[in-house]
Amino acid sequence: MTTIVSGTDTLTRDALAVLQPGFTGTSAPSWLLRRLGEGLASVGLFGRNIASPAQLASLTAQLRAERGDVLVAIDEEGGDVTRLEVRTGSSFPGNHALGAVDDVTLTEAVAHELGRRLAACGVNLNWAPSADINSNPDNPVIGVRSFGADTALVARHTAAYVRGLQSAHVAACTKHFPGHGDTAVDSHHALPRIDAELSVLQSRELAPFRAAIEAGTRAVMSAHILVPALDPAHPATLSRRVLTGLLREELGYDGLIVTDGMEMRAISATYGIERGSVLAIAAGADAICVGGGLADDATVLRLRDALVMAVRSGELAEERLADAAARVRDLASWTASAAAGPASAADELDPGIGLVAARRALTVTRGPHCAPLTGAPYVAALTPVANIAVGDETPWGVGAELRRRLPGTETGSFSGEGAGAEALAAAGPSRVVAVVRDVHRHGWMAEALDVLVTARPDTVVVEMGVPQAPPRGALHIATHGAARVCGLAAAEAITAL
Repeated sequence: MTTIVSGTDTLTRDALAVLQPGFTGTSAPSWLLRRLGEGLASVGLFGRNIASPAQLASLTAQLRAERGDVLVAIDEEGGDVTRLEVRTGSSFPGNHALGAVDDVTLTEAVAHELGRRLAACGVNLNWAPSADINSNPDNPVIGVRSFGADTALVARHTAAYVRGLQSAHVAACTKHFPGHGDTAVDSHHALPRIDAELSVLQSRELAPFRAAIEAGTRAVMSAHILVPALDPAHPATLSRRVLTGLLREELGYDGLIVTDGMEMRAISATYGIERGSVLAIAAGADAICVGGGLADDATVLRLRDALVMAVRSGELAEERLADAAARVRDLASWTASAAAGPASAADELDPGIGLVAARRALTVTRGPHCAPLTGAPYVAALTPVANIAVGDETPWGVGAELRRRLPGTETGSFSGEGAGAEALAAAGPSRVVAVVRDVHRHGWMAEALDVLVTARPDTVVVEMGVPQAPPRGALHIATHGAARVCGLAAAEAITAL
């Protein structure tokens, strides 16, 4: 690749400073260290970069050896969306489980403990929490990542999460502004549209963001969604009306504005990442998140050059780029000073807080055929396709924990039409534990479950998504999320019958 910009002048350094790129591998590549020396101020981490806490701490130390105040960001929501524990499943329940408990003190404690683990590994910016209201139950991308469908509940838990995370010296990045919960499309694949009236947006979607701002959230992430009531022409990430007019001026937010991943097709397929990045900074964004899929030096140089040339051509005001870069550096300074401060009493929290929360989140309904297990069960996971934010590499369910507790437990996975319900219904004497996720969104899953519980009314049902359907089976356990710790709590409940 031939670049059109070179050197380390102020303009070029500012253009690098607003980028939050990713990379591949579990150690920093030479190109990334070189760009940090030239002005890059942030790095984004994903599951592919993490093998263990010790390895992650070594990686972040390697980055800080090149630039001491580097922002090291991660998408660690806990629950279904985990990067720290991508290969095992999270030790913390996600937002929906915390919302089901509805104890803001617990939410703050969980967020603090999660933040404490991030900080111990050298991570200082978390692209969390999700402040989206799950107002559309068929939303394909939010679901259990939301605290719930009630505006006031989501607002108070968003604020508690921000307080907890930042008390551990990790900056919160509240997302996805102005609210992604009422969509029917995943912005990883296409541009969603929300046709709610302005009055509804003001009273519903924006309330959790107001609460986060009042709680002092250090960053806010924009959503790649079109909201005609706010701007009929531009998605929120590229809208000056949304980022500057609404978020900055109306809501009074003065922290860092980060874009959602610019390689997501809602932006890349309609504007391209170079053009999209220029428009986002012009609209009021301060940091360009890129690297979930594009994770190389060529991408960084393309975006740097696009920003520099936009300034030189007059399309992007140099003052706007300089302001964005300054906000990035200001947050980097805050994280550096916060990490150097004294530890709080909350740092003595019980590291088992995640399991405590997962146990409290369970909703257990006993049917007329409820009876204790008399032997090892057969665990049937009815498995939907995971969305990109969650990923399909993270294990979920109760099979592993039941095998540990009840030797001889067998497991199977079923997906799509003809998911094997008839065969399960006619299976041998083992009790069946059916593990499902978002039954209301998958007709094949609902049909298979109906066949199974009708033929075998002693079936135990574990619902690990957003529970919508009425409870079914001899024992119905709603975990409100598919984190490993939620499966552990469900397995405890099953074996305690």
